[in-house]
Amino acid sequence: MTQVAIIGGGFIGRAWSIVFARAGMQVALWDPDAAASGAAKDFIAARLPELRAAGLLDDEPEAVLARIAVAASLEAAVEGAVHVQENGPENVEGKRESFARLDKLVPPGVPLASSTSGIPASAFTEKLGGRHRCLVAHPVNPPYLVPLVELCPSPWTEDEVVGRSAALMRDAGMAPVRLRREVAGFALNRLQIALVSEAFRLVAHGVMSLEDVDATVKHGLGLRWSFMGPFETIDLNAPGGLSDYIDRYGKLYEQVEDEMTPIAFTTELVDDLQDARRELLPMDKHAERQAWRDRRLMALLAHKKGQPE
Repeated sequence: MTQVAIIGGGFIGRAWSIVFARAGMQVALWDPDAAASGAAKDFIAARLPELRAAGLLDDEPEAVLARIAVAASLEAAVEGAVHVQENGPENVEGKRESFARLDKLVPPGVPLASSTSGIPASAFTEKLGGRHRCLVAHPVNPPYLVPLVELCPSPWTEDEVVGRSAALMRDAGMAPVRLRREVAGFALNRLQIALVSEAFRLVAHGVMSLEDVDATVKHGLGLRWSFMGPFETIDLNAPGGLSDYIDRYGKLYEQVEDEMTPIAFTTELVDDLQDARRELLPMDKHAERQAWRDRRLMALLAHKKGQPE
């Protein structure tokens, strides 16, 4: 049975454990804080029945949970693993230390991947003897409900390592995409930043309210983007395809881009938007709404699984 080591039992580590165990793989989960490992197992046990009820778990929850073992040590966690997924804090020095230790413990050839949201692999693997087998495998939270994973190699990561990591992710039911070179924020964050920054601008410049900006995405762009990307969207929005679309709207894009000056996240602006959100969603309802979000994602993912490509 394919065995995967999950290093770090926080939100992302426990989510990765669900992903791999759901796909029939054996998972060894380790966190330097033993209490965190126990909390992760409890979280997983609570989520699996929900996934089963939503049609997103083929096996019984008990069978999937049995594939996840809490390891007593880092050495025990990585023993026999064909892939190691690190999920430590977003700290360069901490990742240098973790990957140096993993590089010594894990046999050559086994990919060492980090779930980091924004630190390039080159920042913490350059001096490792096994730097060629290190990469970023950045998921979207929570990965057991959002299947995209960004594979971002460093300049010295071997193509074969990226290829094997992509194959493993596909076997686990994920949708891997590959970046050809390192860029700040990787791809998903950059796309999100472009939209979120414009959302802030529209409110800051008095064009729309926060609630109406959210509605524009929820009832407009988001519906198309749940099954098409931006290039396919514009290709289908003009009779002659992508080039025809740019012929029609390219000048408008250029005009709008000229108006997109960097937004300053001033204390006043952030406080105003925080207050607007709290009027819509008091903080004592925040966790409840997060659970609602996850149920909506479950329903959407279940629907998409039943639809043809």
